[in-house]
Formats: sequence, structure tokens, C-alpha cells
Amino acid sequence: MQRMGLVLGIKPEHIAEYKRLHADVWPSVLAKIADCNIRNYSIFLREPENLMFAYFEYHGSDFAADSARMAADPETQRWWAVNMPLQAPLDTRKEGEWWAGMEEVFHVD
Repeated sequence: MQRMGLVLGIKPEHIAEYKRLHADVWPSVLAKIADCNIRNYSIFLREPENLMFAYFEYHGSDFAADSARMAADPETQRWWAVNMPLQAPLDTRKEGEWWAGMEEVFHVD
């Protein structure tokens, strides 16, 4: 199992809409997340900085392949098309990232 932490900005005028969408995530999107071996997925919001922190656990053996499979899914693409305009990716993210990856520096069970 691999723990993942990601960070992303959100446009303040879209916070209410983002919360509304995520209070009722499309079942097909949730199914694809599970199908791609992602478990224990949470998104947290920090205001007034308007930063979101995502945490999930990856239980597969090839994260790149599962990520590509998720990205190829038409319903996931439609979900992203609705949500991405609400978001504000960090200027410091790596090339190819939308959500900026984070280094895990501490963990205890």
C-alpha cells in the first residue's frame, strides 16, 4: 500500500460549488476510483488560504497504469471537466501535475 498526499488551490468564488459537487459524487466516478485501486480517499479544505489537501491509499501494483486507466475513462473525464475550472493549481507543481504531489515526512500507525 502506498499513501499519497496532494495539494491544489481552489478559486474562492467556487468553494460552495466544489463542496456541493463532492457531497454527491457521481457513482460512476466513485466506482472508477475503486476500480483503480484507490482506497481511503479524502479531500480537506483550508480556508482562508483556499488550499485543498487530498489523501488516499493506493493498493495496486502499477500506479502509473491505474492513473492512465482512470484518465481514459469518459465519465471521469466529464467529472474533471466540471471540477477543473473551479480549481487553481499551484504554480510550483511539477510538469504534468494538476494536483501537486507531496513528500511524506512522517507516518505512524
